[in-house]
Amino acid sequence: MSRDLPIGNGTLLVNFDHNYDLRDIYYPRVGQENHTSGGPCRVGIWIDGRFAWLDDSGWSRKVVYLDDTLMTDVTLRHGELQVSVNFNDCVDLGRDALFRRVRVVNEGPPRDVRLFFHFDWDIYGTEVGDTVMYYPAVRGLVAYKGQRCFAACGQVGNRVGLDGYACGKKDVNGAQGTWRDAEDGVLGNNPIEQGSVDMTLALDLGRMEQGATQVAHQWLIAARNLSELQSVADVINLRGPEAFLERTRSYWSAWVNKEERAFADLSPRVSQLYRRSLLVVRTQVDAGGAVLAANDADIIKFARDTYSYMWPRDGALTVYAMDQAGYVDLPRRFFELCARIVTKDGYFRHKYTAAGDPGSSWHPWVDQAGKPQYPIQEDETGLVLFSLWQHYDRHRDFEFFKAYYRPLIILCAEFMASYIDPLTGLPEPSYDLWEERRGVMSFTNAAVWAGLQAAANFAQLYGEIGLADKYRGVADGIKAGTQRFLFDHELNRFIRRLYVRPDGTTAKDSTIDSSVYGLWYFGMFEADDPQIVSTMEAVYDRLWCKTNVGGIARYENDWYYQVSQDIANVPGNPWFICTMWYAQWVVSRARSLEELQTAREMLEWVAQAALPSGILAEQLDPYTKGPISVSPLTWSHATVVSLVHEYVRKRERLAANAPAMARPTTLPRAG
Repeated sequence: MSRDLPIGNGTLLVNFDHNYDLRDIYYPRVGQENHTSGGPCRVGIWIDGRFAWLDDSGWSRKVVYLDDTLMTDVTLRHGELQVSVNFNDCVDLGRDALFRRVRVVNEGPPRDVRLFFHFDWDIYGTEVGDTVMYYPAVRGLVAYKGQRCFAACGQVGNRVGLDGYACGKKDVNGAQGTWRDAEDGVLGNNPIEQGSVDMTLALDLGRMEQGATQVAHQWLIAARNLSELQSVADVINLRGPEAFLERTRSYWSAWVNKEERAFADLSPRVSQLYRRSLLVVRTQVDAGGAVLAANDADIIKFARDTYSYMWPRDGALTVYAMDQAGYVDLPRRFFELCARIVTKDGYFRHKYTAAGDPGSSWHPWVDQAGKPQYPIQEDETGLVLFSLWQHYDRHRDFEFFKAYYRPLIILCAEFMASYIDPLTGLPEPSYDLWEERRGVMSFTNAAVWAGLQAAANFAQLYGEIGLADKYRGVADGIKAGTQRFLFDHELNRFIRRLYVRPDGTTAKDSTIDSSVYGLWYFGMFEADDPQIVSTMEAVYDRLWCKTNVGGIARYENDWYYQVSQDIANVPGNPWFICTMWYAQWVVSRARSLEELQTAREMLEWVAQAALPSGILAEQLDPYTKGPISVSPLTWSHATVVSLVHEYVRKRERLAANAPAMARPTTLPRAG
């Protein structure tokens, strides 16, 4: 189930799904320690003996954000109950607390109304040994285990405190949880329970006249101990929850509009998606610098693991996008983390936790014959250096890089310069960016080439001309080897990879793969190089989904979450990033305003395929356009940011030479 509304501050991340159930509570790191394990935390309403949870089918819902903020604006209406409810939720910018403002409008006759808030705990990611209790010091319910404490409090009008509560067992001897206790409108006030537990609180809105509006607030504090918890609770009681809601709304509005931005002829829908993408990316970045790929716990059902890791490749391209948008601090924290986690040999591992520890992996340290090998995706090492140079080139913050020149830049460059096949001049085999196959990849070659060029640029800045020449020489060899060994003259396009068969012979993998965009995007070849043109045209012709949905798949016959075996028309599910990579090529190659229109229409396609909240998944169903796999995917949103910047910059240059707008063209359809 998609996560339609992520909100966070770099240490506390909260996700709501499309029903507006709160599903994930990550603390104190983004993507690490999900204290609900993705289970629903419900909100319900009782009206004169009738009860409904907000995931009831009787509700109509509008699940969106307030424009240009990380504050939700969720409106639900239940025709049968004759009530509408509006929620504004935010995670405070400075304190680890979730604030929720609830406006209830009674559309029926005068009635008594009560709200119920339920929390289902798996603290530290397990239900074993949790405690929930009523804690008078905070006038609310507290859940705790070890160094993780959470306080759920509430207020109606000026009255701070709860009007009922329940602490109970769940998933034990048939117990479903205290949320069932709420459905008669009265909670049992059990003050404490331990083990596998949940908790529910009640806020009584009193008797509401027809047409009347009542406002309530509910907040959840996260802390490491009860003393810290109480200190935050005291501040909230002193200032009131509205102060925190207002300051957070104002902060994010200012943050996302930090500078005047031109969007050329892009529609308001696209410009709104651009700003939403900046904000969504921000929710997925840990305060310690880790850029998490996605934080959607439902993916566990597929592989018993999550996307809540930092892949250095995804992180590098994300901070590159944030650099393009003018944000300095996020990239710097990412680079500082990279300097801490790079191995002593000069490469990055498969993936990392938010704390910077090695993440789970399926890349082996030995091959099938038992011979040692590096279990890496070498493109990740190259792209960290690529994004480092792009950051320096944009901001010229020479002092920042001084501390990282030898322990990060040169260390990685030396590894890449040594991890080369002397016969071909190409990088030795590693795993591809899709993490599925080992070999010598076109994408990896391009990323390593770009990383070595970046290192050469830095070496030249430091006056080490010998090193600069060395790295450029290796990069030249990679480019020559890529042209010689990975361009297939019969197919008239670059192939995906070279690989070694089990019998030791070398083979070509000619599968059309959208990732070959890296050959031009990272600078190895020009976008209008005839070999690139024929390659990218083949990508579009073969990988564009020939359904009413459209979009470009990763590669031919993509198995991951595969929906259709009609490979001729649906080579794989359309991916946002793959579609935008083609649009980026269109932008880079365009020599007229007319030639830009395909990219513009692809941006419109992306915006139209987003969830109503502006969230982008990893993939789309090729028939229904519904989100597939994790949602949001950080990389999807980062690519929107990069594509918009590249489109606007290119259009401005072309417009200067062609004042009259060319006649728009329609998006071509494959086949």
